[in-house]
This record gives sequence, structure tokens and C-alpha cells, in this order.
Amino acid sequence: MNQARTKILFLITKANWGGAQRYVFDLATGIPKDTFEPVVAYGTGGKLAEDLTAAGIRTFQIPSLGRNVALVSDIKSFFEILRCLRSERPDVLHLNSSKAAALGALAGRIAGVKRIVFTVHGWPFRENRDALSRAVIWLVSWSTALLSTDVICVSEFDLRQAKRMPFVGKKSVRIYNGIDLHMKFGSGEIIRSAFPPHVKITGTVGELTRNKNQQALIGRARNDTSMYVAVVGDGEDRAKLTSLVERYGLGERVKFFGFVPANEALKGFDLFMLPSLKEGLPYVLLEAKLAGLPIAAHNVGGVSEILNAKDLNEFSLDQMLGRTTALYQ
Repeated sequence: MNQARTKILFLITKANWGGAQRYVFDLATGIPKDTFEPVVAYGTGGKLAEDLTAAGIRTFQIPSLGRNVALVSDIKSFFEILRCLRSERPDVLHLNSSKAAALGALAGRIAGVKRIVFTVHGWPFRENRDALSRAVIWLVSWSTALLSTDVICVSEFDLRQAKRMPFVGKKSVRIYNGIDLHMKFGSGEIIRSAFPPHVKITGTVGELTRNKNQQALIGRARNDTSMYVAVVGDGEDRAKLTSLVERYGLGERVKFFGFVPANEALKGFDLFMLPSLKEGLPYVLLEAKLAGLPIAAHNVGGVSEILNAKDLNEFSLDQMLGRTTALYQ
């Protein structure tokens, strides 16, 4: 008789595409299917949901689950998550992104899920907010970690934060995000062909949000007339950033490419810049280092751990999958 597979339910707020979404995709598609049954629940739809469906992973949407705090919809989301857990009866609940994790951890305890794994993709109380907001967010983050049975930090930086939290340190472990160290890189022609020949191109890849701070590159290009900037990615700040480029008259030197796989874009850059205000452990920085690019980055989150690494073996996808699935046992 075949032994029943361990059901893993991944919960994430947004199913667009970013570091947390890539993490969920890699785990859901990479864990051994003869041992585990992955299911992914999400709030806002997008590329992650589409790619998971294409990969044959079962998904379902929790429509009321949104990123911003809203009391009525958050209460509704909580009960929808609770119903989902009681219906699916997962062996493991793996929480990702702050909003889904906070609601999911409490729902998981009430539903009697035996193993609740919470992955911290950068502690949200490290964001640039007022002191009261940071204190409230710290309390919510601590409560989420407290209700979880295991806490995965994707960097030593985040693990140090976890160790300072009462009753959380002993259940916390650092598991780096992992990439395929044998990945192939494209020519980057999609980037190069958009600029005049022979210019030096500074590029960045990431979701267009406040934390990713692409506006810092636009500001630098405004002050340096020799600077050409390629911005790869999409997100909620797209209109704001394009408006800024138009206002400064930088349309010929600062260009937006929307979503392009990082391995197809990176070779089109002469310099990779990561101006982020907050990070966990950025996948794209691993890929930029693997591609051999010169790198300039703000020292936030796990950035220095990547830049100071003598080799990238600790950041392999196989190691991430192996260490994470060991927690599910």
C-alpha cells in the first residue's frame, strides 16, 4: 500500500511575481511529488498563479486577501483561510508574506494544523515607517512567529532579528534562497538594442515598489547626463516612475522594459544596481553575481551576505529545497 503524501499548503498574499512568489513557485514545483502534495492559496492573482497552474500545481484564490490593512476584508480573509484549512486539512501550512502569514498563523492554530512554517522574506518592521507603525508591525510579526512551529529566515541578518524575539529564537533557522547555479544567460540584446550603441548601461531588476527604490536611479540619471538606465520589472509604482522620467525629460536615457526574466536581461547591463530600502535575500543579486556583473547595492537585509560570499554553493536551489523539505517531515 502506498503511503499517503504529506500535504503542504502554501499561503501567500499576492500571486504576482517577486522574491516571495518565486520562492513559493520553486518550493511547490521542486519538492518531491511522490512524498509531498503541494497546494497554493493566494489573494491577488497574477503570474505566480498562472505559472503554477501551467506546472500542474493546484491553486485557489482567497479574493478578500489583499496587501493593505482593511479591517472588514481582513476579518473576511481570516474566516476564508480558516474554511480553506478545514477543507484541505494540510499536514503543513507554509506561510509567506506578512499579511497572509499573520492571518494564516492564527487560522492554522485554530484549525489544528500540526506544523506551521513561516518564512520571513525580510522583516516588515525594518521598513522606513514612523515609530508607532514599526512597533505595531513588530508585534504582529512576533505574534506570527510565536504561533508558528518553525521560522525560516532567508538571511543571517533576519535570523539575528528573530533571535532577539522572546520565545522565537530557538525555533528559527536560516535557509538561504537558492538559484540554479548552472542557469544559462541570454545575450541581453533586448536591453542593448533599446539604447544607443556603445553606451554604458546601468540596470536594475525588481518589482516597481517603494521598497525597491528605483526612483533613486532616476534621480542619479537626472544629475549625470552620461548615465543610461534600464529598469526591468513591473508593479504598483510603474505610473509614478514613468511620470518622473517624463517630468525630468529622461525618456531617451531611462527606459522601462516591464517583466523580462532576469537571466535574459542581465547580460544587457554593464553595471547592476540594487537601490532597495529593504530586502530579505534578493534572488536577482545572486543571479547578477553568477552572471559576473559589477554590482552596486544598498547594504540592507542579506545583501552583504551575497556580495561577501566567496562562492555561491550555499545559495543553490538544491540546498534550499533539501533543507526546507526536511522541516516538513
